[in-house]
Formats: sequence, structure tokens, C-alpha cells
Amino acid sequence: MITEHGRILEHLLSGEFICQITNEEAWRYLKVSGNSDKIESQLNVLNRTLATAAEGEVFFAAYQTLGESERKVLGQQLQETASSLLPLVEWLLLVQQASGNDVPITQGSAIRLNELQSTIEDTPAFNEQLEKISRYRMFGSTSTALEGQLKQVFKRLTDLGYLMKPNQEKQIYLATGKIEYLYDVIKFIDETEALSLTEQAEQAVQQGSLL
Repeated sequence: MITEHGRILEHLLSGEFICQITNEEAWRYLKVSGNSDKIESQLNVLNRTLATAAEGEVFFAAYQTLGESERKVLGQQLQETASSLLPLVEWLLLVQQASGNDVPITQGSAIRLNELQSTIEDTPAFNEQLEKISRYRMFGSTSTALEGQLKQVFKRLTDLGYLMKPNQEKQIYLATGKIEYLYDVIKFIDETEALSLTEQAEQAVQQGSLL
């Protein structure tokens, strides 16, 4: 029978992000320094290291040293991440604005799909922005109905680990720690490449509202 330690190793090596929302038991295990040290030593054998984001609140496995094969994998991952950044930021801004919040979505934020849908339906600018977002390749919606577009976007975000649905009977989603990791990536890119992804997304939202 696999141990809790073994299950955590499997989660990390499969590319999962462990946080208090996605897996509280594993998260608490990793918050104990002795446990994280043991995980780290075993990851090292496989050329991995226990990395963190959001000031140590999110755990994931990263490469320890980079050889040719690792660089190829990272290059592919970076391309996928880069192509999804703008759609993700636009979505985050849309939800924040539609919810009337002054603060962005963070780990643990609850998003009530029915309430969000009602707000978007009542606001033409939000409606147009959702349609644009849903057409991005990472979401791939072909629906002409707002409900279909919204459900496809949330399905993809859940599949990708940015959201989770604790109760399948309720249309309530929780933002996971991977959202915090996304913010760290955006901040790093903005600071090092001067791409200003947030500004680009805000401009896209504004342009969408003027269509």
C-alpha cells in the first residue's frame, strides 16, 4: 500500500501544484520541514527539487539541473505558458470586474458560476469580453450561447488546475494555489521582459467594451 509520502511524490512528479485548497493533507505534510526535507532528497535522485510559490504556500516539483532534454521540456512548457498568459489575465480581470471586487482573485476565492453568469448577461461589455476570451485556443469554445462559453472556460480552468469544484452538486468554484503561481510568473515576466501583461489585458478589456 502506498504511503502518504509516496502519494505526495506521485502528485509532484505528475506536475501537480499542492496547496491548501487542492490537497490540504499533503500541504500540511509538506509544511513540516522534516517531511519536506525527505521529499526533497528523493526528488533530487530524479533531478527534481521541491519548489514553492506564493511565499511558500504552494508546492511543486521543478528541475534541479538543466540538461538538453530538460531544456526541451522546459521550452515546450514555456511556450504553452506564454500562449495562455494573456487569456488567463483577461479572464481574471473579467471575473474581478464582474464581481465588483477591488482585489484580484486569490487562492481560496469562491466564484459562484450562476451569479457570475447573471452579471455577464446583464452587461453587454462583459458579454462581449467573455465571447472573446472563450474563443482563445486554450479554451476553444465553439458555443454561440453565453452559458456554453462560460461553462467551457470554467471546465478548462478546472482541468488545468486553476480552479476546483469541491461539491459537484453546486456551481461554486474555488481558486487554487496555481493562481498564485500564475501571479508570480506574470510578475517575473513583467519585471524582466517589460511585457506588462496586466496592462495589455486591461487594454483588451477596454477595447472589448468599446466594440
